[in-house]
Amino acid sequence: MTDFNAIEESRSLSCYVKRGVALVRGEGARVWDDRGAEYIDCVTGHGVANVGHANPRVAEAIAKQSRTLTTCSGVFANDARAKLLEKLFDFVPFAMEKAFLGNSGAEAVEAAIKIARANTGRENFVAAMRAFHGRTMGAVSATHKSDYRDAFAPLVPGFRHAPFNNAEKFVAAIDETVAGVFLEPVQGEGGVRPADEAFVRAVRERCDETGALLIMDEAQTGFGRTGKRFATEYFDVDPDVLLLAKAIGGGVPMGATMVRAGLDLTPGKHGSTFGGNPLACAASLATIDEILERGLDKRAAELGERFDERFDPARHDVVRERRRLGLMIGVELKTKAKPYLEHMATNGVLAMTAGPTVIRMLPPLTIEIEEFDRAIDALDEALREVG
Repeated sequence: MTDFNAIEESRSLSCYVKRGVALVRGEGARVWDDRGAEYIDCVTGHGVANVGHANPRVAEAIAKQSRTLTTCSGVFANDARAKLLEKLFDFVPFAMEKAFLGNSGAEAVEAAIKIARANTGRENFVAAMRAFHGRTMGAVSATHKSDYRDAFAPLVPGFRHAPFNNAEKFVAAIDETVAGVFLEPVQGEGGVRPADEAFVRAVRERCDETGALLIMDEAQTGFGRTGKRFATEYFDVDPDVLLLAKAIGGGVPMGATMVRAGLDLTPGKHGSTFGGNPLACAASLATIDEILERGLDKRAAELGERFDERFDPARHDVVRERRRLGLMIGVELKTKAKPYLEHMATNGVLAMTAGPTVIRMLPPLTIEIEEFDRAIDALDEALREVG
């Protein structure tokens, strides 16, 4: 039998700590490794597979488009791209007017940096402590954790970080030199930490006062994950710039940077070879249709409530706190999370960390109740048995 782990370990840059599992097939909320072992997937590519693995609607859209046209430069219009733009603006409940289609969340961040500087004439940015916005040079400059940043200094200049959910200190960092403010409505990599409504509203008001652009990064929280189409809806504010990625393409790499009226980039200031390609657009169209027709945002809210009913953190001395919004779930421990993840995997459930001490679960929004209950039971057992 081919050892896929060994090949990747020897031939890939050492960017990932491998988990010793080689996944080769998926269907819905389940994945199978190369030895035939079955798992319930609560990783989903870090929140990509919101509509499940090998979703039939998405698979058919990809197959059909692959036989029609897979690539088309942005200098030409395209039917799949135009249809997606129309659907995306209907799907997004904010006052957005234009969009740039790219390939990832990090690319959406890079476009936002350009848009903010070009439209305000300013240089500086504010982001939150514990924030994660990606790994390209601009995105990692907005990211807070030193382990992600220090090896690559000097970074893009002009970024400062202020405490998340501390309105007084965060607002004080925003002045008339700031082009844009990056915020995650729920910090994912930072520990599954939802923003407070009063905090987001205070930041919105300060951006209005200073002319800074409020840039909401919904790469992980969008497309139904948190119980609404987008987590920013919980705060009843409109962003100036909205960043989308991960689940937007149903598993196909894609990202989008959406802007309100009055913001734009002139020809030649930005572009992408693969951004907005017909294949990704077809996948995204099918993904949005699946979310709408099956009410997956509401389903995420209902299953999240089921998690709260079935999982009692008070039963486990090792648990410090449970944090959740929809099906974006974090359980903070008083110790390292890795041994608990390994125990869950032996019981056929894959989860991940959000920082060293937080177990993060991002199951597909299509997960069956029986599968979800099994995942919760595996978490409970790991917290009882390990340590």
